[in-house]
Amino acid sequence: MKYYFLFFVAFIIFSCQQKSNSVETPGKVSKHNVFFKNINEGDTLESPFVVEMGVVGMKIKPAGELEAGTGHHHIIIDKDFMKYGEIIPMDATHLHYGKGDTIVTLDLETGAHKLTLQFANGMHMSYGQQFSKSINIYVK
Repeated sequence: MKYYFLFFVAFIIFSCQQKSNSVETPGKVSKHNVFFKNINEGDTLESPFVVEMGVVGMKIKPAGELEAGTGHHHIIIDKDFMKYGEIIPMDATHLHYGKGDTIVTLDLETGAHKLTLQFANGMHMSYGQQFSKSINIYVK
């Protein structure tokens, strides 16, 4: 009987320590684990402008070495997220911040733009939709 009681107590303790799968960003529950800190959907900005990037559930580390739970930011201009495991190209619309940058300055042409924040591992392989966030902005 004593062992059943100890098992029951241990079960209750471990059950209460489970973590929630929801991800919180400032004031909101989100399905995205990356976020823009200082710009929002529908903002009108004057170029050049500063972009602050954040991530929940990963540690920011420069590109190069593969280490579980780490990666760095990319901004994809006027395109959607990259599927999990896809290598993010290095061109004018796929901006790499492989030094671990979290604050950058963008200079975009006047008009409507979609900005997709994409987190990827040390080899620039995308962590997929869960680690991406897209917003639409207008640059004047």
